Formats: sequence, C-alpha cells, structure tokens
Amino acid sequence: METQCLFVSDLHGKENRYRKLFTVIRERKPACVFLGGDILPGAMTATGSQSDFLTDYIAGELRSLKSELGRQYPRIFMILGNDDGARAEEEVLLIAQAGLWEYAHNRKLIFGEYSVFGYSYVPPTPFLLKDWERYDVSRYVDPGCLSPEEGFVSIPADDYERRWSTIQVDLERLAENEDLSKAVFLFHSPPYNTKLDRAALDGKSVDHAPLDPHVGSIAIQRFIESRQPLLTLHGHIHESARLTGSWQDKIGNTFCMNASHDGSELSVISFSLEAVSSARRDLL
Repeated sequence: METQCLFVSDLHGKENRYRKLFTVIRERKPACVFLGGDILPGAMTATGSQSDFLTDYIAGELRSLKSELGRQYPRIFMILGNDDGARAEEEVLLIAQAGLWEYAHNRKLIFGEYSVFGYSYVPPTPFLLKDWERYDVSRYVDPGCLSPEEGFVSIPADDYERRWSTIQVDLERLAENEDLSKAVFLFHSPPYNTKLDRAALDGKSVDHAPLDPHVGSIAIQRFIESRQPLLTLHGHIHESARLTGSWQDKIGNTFCMNASHDGSELSVISFSLEAVSSARRDLL
C-alpha cells in the first residue's frame, strides 16, 4: 500500500489558497501533508497579525478538518520560512500540542518506516527580517543581500549565533550519522544551481557586480550530494519553475521538488513515498 502525500509551500497567508488546500485534503485524504514555510501573511514584518492568523484562522480550520475526517486526518509536518516571524513559533507549538500538526524545524520525526527532518533557514537575502537567515557555508554574502547580522529579528537572538552559525554546520548536526535512504527533508531554501532556485535576476547588478540568478543554498546542495536522502522538499523561490520549466530536479539518487509558485493558483505536489518519481504538480 502506497503512502500518499501532499506538499505545498509559500502560501503567504492567502486564504483562497488555504481553502483550496483544505478541499484537496478532504477529497484525497492523504496520509501526510508537508507545509514548506512562508505560511503566514505579512512579508518583512513580524507583527501580531501573523499570530492572529495562526490562532484565529489556521488552528480553527484544522480543528474543523480533524473533526470531519476523524481517523483519516493526515499527519501534517510543517516549518516556517524567512517571511514568517520567529515570534510565531509560540503559536505554532501550541497548535502542535493540540495535535493539529507537527513542527519539524531542526528535528527528526518518525513517520512509519520513514523519517522526516525539517530546516527553515535560508542563505542571506536582500530582505530585512532575519529570523530565519544563516550564513551558508561561510560568512560570504552575495551582492545586494544583507547579512544575518543586519536587518532585524522578531525575538531576541544570540549575537554569536547570528555572526558565526552556518547552514552547513546546522545540517551536519541535524543529520549526524543517520541512514537517510528513507528520509524526507523539508527545507525552505532550495539547493543551489538547480532547476529549483532560479530567480529573475538576469542582467541585474549591484554596484556593477552582476547578480547570480541562482540563489539557493550551497550547503543544502552539498548535503544532498553527499548524504543522498530519499526526497527533499523546497520552496522560497516562487518564479523558479516558470523560469526553468521544471518544479523538480534530481541530485544523484535524491528527488528534489519545489512547490512555490508565482501565479495566483495553489501549487500542490502529490506523491507517494514508495514511488516519488511519479510525483505530479497541480495548479488549482
């Protein structure tokens, strides 16, 4: 029997997309759902509106869905993204305590014979909110971007951690010596130089320095190359699928998928864990 899953990312608090997602869950009754970050409204801010959206809208809708589906209610694995203020973690954890979803960031969760790892951080961006930004493999910052030490954070953050932590070291600690042959990694950032991380930066420069249109994580790319998990799920770069013509890629034996979308539709990727090569994307 195959384990049917749904993956969405970068809903950015748009209720029309959430309504479509809840309808798809009701109709297809998947075993699990992955939410890949940037789930809340309000880019570049960490105001109370994000917390209100979690408690007043998402939690209420999930309770109704769980009441309706009963034992067919899916496991929901979620992380936050770089537009989601870390201040919202408190509400995220309360929703998790209520049994409505499972917070995966920087954790390993067990799902039958599979393991699920979550990781929210992205390499430095031009944006001001820095709750979920890390240096990638070194303290280098691309032209036009602000370091994790600049901008602002929505909750107090350790200065040493902001200055010296890297995605590369985080992933080494998260995965340790695990066998990842049946592991799913729920990332917000896509891997660097793939079909999943292409931004609309062609011909653009900052202070005469040309911008790299590939804006994913080198650390995530190297991690996938060396550790070869079964599947990695990504978001963050909305226009990538349109620019490259593909929402999926493969690194070695690892299947990689990006569910973010720059149109008005909801992008839903459907797959079974036993046959990830047969995944499909629907724009609803």
